[in-house]
Amino acid sequence: MMDTKVPVSRRALLGGVAAAATVSAFGLPTPAEAAPVLGGKMIYARYADSQRLDPVFTELNVDIWVMNNLFDTLLLPTPDGKGLKEGLATKWELSDGGKTVTLTVREGVKFADGTPMTMADVKFSLERAMNPKNGSWNSMVASVASVEVTEPATVVLKLKHPDPTLLAALAMFNTSVLPKAMYDKIPGKDDDEKGKIFGQKPMGTGAFYVSDWKIGEVMWLKKNPYYWKKDAAGVQLPYLDEVEMPVIPDDATRLLKLKAGEVHGTEFIPYARVKELQGDANLRMELWPSTKVTYIQFNCRPEYKGKPNPLSNVKVRQALNYAVNKDAIIAITTHGLGKPLSSFMSSVTPLHTGSGPVYPYDPAKAKALLAEAGFAKGLEITCHALSGNQDDQNNLTTIQQMLAQVGVKFTIEQMDNASRVAAYRKGDFQSRTAYWTDDIADPSEITSYFVYSPTVDCLHTGWKSEEADKLFVASQEEVDPAKRAAEYAKMQDIFNHTGPTMPLYETPYPVAFRKNAKGFVQIPLGNNYFEAAYVEK
Repeated sequence: MMDTKVPVSRRALLGGVAAAATVSAFGLPTPAEAAPVLGGKMIYARYADSQRLDPVFTELNVDIWVMNNLFDTLLLPTPDGKGLKEGLATKWELSDGGKTVTLTVREGVKFADGTPMTMADVKFSLERAMNPKNGSWNSMVASVASVEVTEPATVVLKLKHPDPTLLAALAMFNTSVLPKAMYDKIPGKDDDEKGKIFGQKPMGTGAFYVSDWKIGEVMWLKKNPYYWKKDAAGVQLPYLDEVEMPVIPDDATRLLKLKAGEVHGTEFIPYARVKELQGDANLRMELWPSTKVTYIQFNCRPEYKGKPNPLSNVKVRQALNYAVNKDAIIAITTHGLGKPLSSFMSSVTPLHTGSGPVYPYDPAKAKALLAEAGFAKGLEITCHALSGNQDDQNNLTTIQQMLAQVGVKFTIEQMDNASRVAAYRKGDFQSRTAYWTDDIADPSEITSYFVYSPTVDCLHTGWKSEEADKLFVASQEEVDPAKRAAEYAKMQDIFNHTGPTMPLYETPYPVAFRKNAKGFVQIPLGNNYFEAAYVEK
C-alpha cells in the first residue's frame, strides 16, 4: 500500500550494524499521481477528545495518535510497523556487546516556535522518560544507565545490560523530544504536575502544533512552519495549514456529518457500517492493517464496591470466556472483518503464539466452572461501555444474551469516555470494554501493560502472576531469540488462561474520508499521520 524501506532485522540491530532510513513522508504521492494541494484545512472528526498531550504521562490512544503529529522521536517505525527508520536520528549503531547505543542526531531541527532543538533537549527528554517515577512506560527504557551527549550531534546511551527492545522503544511516543527550556519554566512541584500543564499546550518538532483547544469539543492543529521533513519532490511538509478535530462521540452523528460533507474524515467507523460506506461514491472507506485487539477486562480484586467480587475467582473468569461464542460476536459486530484472538496480543505482534480462539465456545463447561466456583445459582456483573459506540453496544448486548444462558446477569453501564477512563485508572470497574494497539514492533510494550504487574497493576485490574513478572524481567535482558520466544510463550500461556480479560477479536483500523481528502495514513501500530494529507478543491 505504501512505499517502505526493507526493515532492519532484529539480528542486524543486535549485531551492532549501523542503520539508516528514508526521510520521505508516509503515503506521499508517486510521480504518476497528481501533485498534492498545498494549504487549506482538513476537518477530521474524533470519537473522543484527548486528555493530556504529554508523551510520558499518558497511556491513551486518544492522546498518542494526536501526539504522533506533534512530536518526533529519535527513530520512527517503518510504514509496515515492523522495522525502524530515521527520525530525529539519522543513524544508529550498537557496540560493546549491545551495551552501548550511539545515535547521530539530525542537525537544523526546530521546535514549532522556531527554537532550535539542542542536544540538551534530547538528553532531558530521554532522562524524563527513564525516570521510574514518571508515567507507565519508563520500563521501556529502564535498561539505560546514562545518557551522554557529544556536541554537536551525538547521543550515547550506556546500558545496564543488552536490551532487545531498546531500539524499538526509541521509536515509541514516550521518548519524544520536548523543549527543555520551555518545560523548565513551567511551575509545578513535580514532573507530573508540570506535565499536566505542558500537556495542555504542548510543543514539539512534529508536523503540527496545537494552536487552540476547547477540551471536550474541538482541537486545532496548525502547520509547523519549521518542520524538518520534505516530500520526495522536495516540497515542504506538511501540506495542510490546519487540521480541525471536532469531538463527536456518537457514531451515527459522525457518519451523518461525513456523508453531508461537514467533515472530511472520521475514525472508528462501526464495522456494521463499513459495507454501506464502501458503496458511497462520495466516500473512501479505508481498512488499514492493524495490531488492534478488542477485549473485555475484569477487575480481579477480592471486593468491588464493598462486596465480594466473583471475578476474583479464576474459574469465574474462565467460565465467562467459555460462555461467549466469539465467532458469533465477530459475525454480529464486525460483519466478518475480525478474527478470533488466539492470545492477548495480536497475531502479527512479534513472538505471538497460539492458533484458534483462546477459549472455544463451551456453555456446558462454563456452567460446570461456575458451579465449582460456588455460583451454580448464577451471579451478577456490571460492565462499563462507551456511550454512543455501536461496536460496544453490539458486543455487549450479544454477550449479555449469551451469559444469561449460563445464569449470569450482565448489566451494561453506558459512560462518556472521560468518566470511563477516570474509573479505569482508579480500578473502579467490575468489567469494561477495551481495545489495544501496539506502539512498537515488539511484544514488550503490550506485555508490560497487560502482564507485568508493576506497570499499571495489569490493566488496572489487580491481577498478578509472580511467575509472569519474573519472566518479563528476564525477557527484557534476553538477547537469545529462542530463549526470549520461550519466555513470551510461557507468559502468554499464563495470562491467556488465568488473566483478567475476555479476548474477543482483532480487526483492521476503519477510517473513512470524503473522496477529495487524501494522504492520511494509519500504520499497523496505530500512528495517525497528517503530514502528507491534503484536500483537493
